[in-house]
Amino acid sequence: MWNAGKKGAPLSSFHITEVVFIRVDHELLLKAVYHYCKDKWVLMYIKRWLRSGILQKEGTIMDRITGTPQGGVVTPLLSNIFLHVVFDKWMEIHHPEKPFERYADDIVVYCMSVKQALFVKSSIQKRMKECKLIIHPLKTKVVNFRGKSENKYPRKLDFLGFTIKLQLVRTKAGLKLMTTSVMSRKSMSPALRKFRAMKIHKMRTSIESVSAKLSPIIRGIMNYYCKFWNGHTFGLWWRLNDRLIKWVKWEKGKSVRAAIRWLKDVYKKQPNLFPRWRLVHP
Repeated sequence: MWNAGKKGAPLSSFHITEVVFIRVDHELLLKAVYHYCKDKWVLMYIKRWLRSGILQKEGTIMDRITGTPQGGVVTPLLSNIFLHVVFDKWMEIHHPEKPFERYADDIVVYCMSVKQALFVKSSIQKRMKECKLIIHPLKTKVVNFRGKSENKYPRKLDFLGFTIKLQLVRTKAGLKLMTTSVMSRKSMSPALRKFRAMKIHKMRTSIESVSAKLSPIIRGIMNYYCKFWNGHTFGLWWRLNDRLIKWVKWEKGKSVRAAIRWLKDVYKKQPNLFPRWRLVHP
């Protein structure tokens, strides 16, 4: 993310965590799709799909006038096309100097000050209203990473599984206050629950078989969260090490200290047995 200590770097951001598509206008949506796809048969099927009725619990069918079917197979694609026209292209024209990131309906716009962030927020809300979209009022906020302001604003935000915040980072020039991204608590909790649900300590099998079951999950987490730096995931790997120690205790009938020594011996012989052992080993 952006370095808050760098000259010209953003100090604040306007964060939209959800754009509600419940009342998306069909004509505007089809107009956006038509801009990129001129095939009449494609537009015909999209039109039919959008206006297909909703089957109620009592068996009656309710006609659909606005919105897209919840969980529909092409809903994410249509929503992305619509937001590309409504938001991305609009930002390029009206706010070309403000960098932003959008993933589906999750958006972060970077600004130079809180005042600017509030102006951009008002401007985007007006734009969304004109295009008959709703911004979630509770999940939309201004975040002040750095700098002074009259009102208090959050100093961090969650975006795509990461928490973006200011923290002291050790550099060649010494400690420096920088904007960093770390694995969010909301992301770490499901990972820990998954490891707990696997009941690793009750697996009556070899350490190689345990590795075969855990490695795909570990690699998935590392490939996503450890792309730029990995120190923020150490706590997760230590917790997983504790579960492996518990497995050794149950499987080998050893004390805690003996289990740790056993795992250390395995690590010396097979340092690549678990992918995360490159980061945190026994």
